[in-house]
Amino acid sequence: MSWIIVVIVVLVLLILVPASIKVVYQYEAGVVFRFGRLVKTRLPGIRFIIPFIDRMRKIDTRGMTMDVPSQEAITKDNVTVKVNAVVYCRVMHPEAAVIEVYDYRQATYQIAQTTLRSVLGQSELDELLAHREKLNQQLQQIIDEQTEPWGIKVSVVEVKDVELPSSMQRAMAAQAEAERERRAKIIHAEGEFQAAERLAEAGKIIGREPTTLQLRYLQTLTEIATEKTNTLVFPLPMDLLRAFMPPRGGSSEEK
Repeated sequence: MSWIIVVIVVLVLLILVPASIKVVYQYEAGVVFRFGRLVKTRLPGIRFIIPFIDRMRKIDTRGMTMDVPSQEAITKDNVTVKVNAVVYCRVMHPEAAVIEVYDYRQATYQIAQTTLRSVLGQSELDELLAHREKLNQQLQQIIDEQTEPWGIKVSVVEVKDVELPSSMQRAMAAQAEAERERRAKIIHAEGEFQAAERLAEAGKIIGREPTTLQLRYLQTLTEIATEKTNTLVFPLPMDLLRAFMPPRGGSSEEK
């Protein structure tokens, strides 16, 4: 009979010892319940519980990423868009994550979806496209306030893609093309205006100093001489030719 008792004791130990030893990893927190009531939260390491009396639920405290699928919404200026986002969060209070909500992952996911649609409905398309950082901060604050009682901290919310209707894309492309043409015309007009100002200043200088006209004449001859042409037009000023021209009325005196 003694060996039977020994076998029974060994079997009981083999059942009780593994049931009483729990390993909590560094990225986890062990929430212990005794007869259904919260006792404490165990830190990482080897932990012992009372078999069949205590129950431990491990909660992952690492950062989580949740992809929010495309949500179709109508913006404040009546434009239908589809927007998806990503939510970065983590469990800060394991006890609240276990007690206050049935499934904290699913609850955070649903809150992110509804909040994204609600915020899109209150924003205009220009704000969504040009001020996305402001929209991200607004989403993060709203979602974090709603998940705080569950012990969840939402650190970042990023809007990834904004899908617009094809008609709106064509309209925005036409608007961008018109804006580029407008800027090109303004730059061209400014260049013409500056060139006209410079020419007017140059004309005033030439009018005050006739020598500058001769310098410009010589520069023009230099530029013409460098060109490879068969015909060269060599203009001469009338002042240089007057020395070779007969005086006025000379032909009548000779007669």
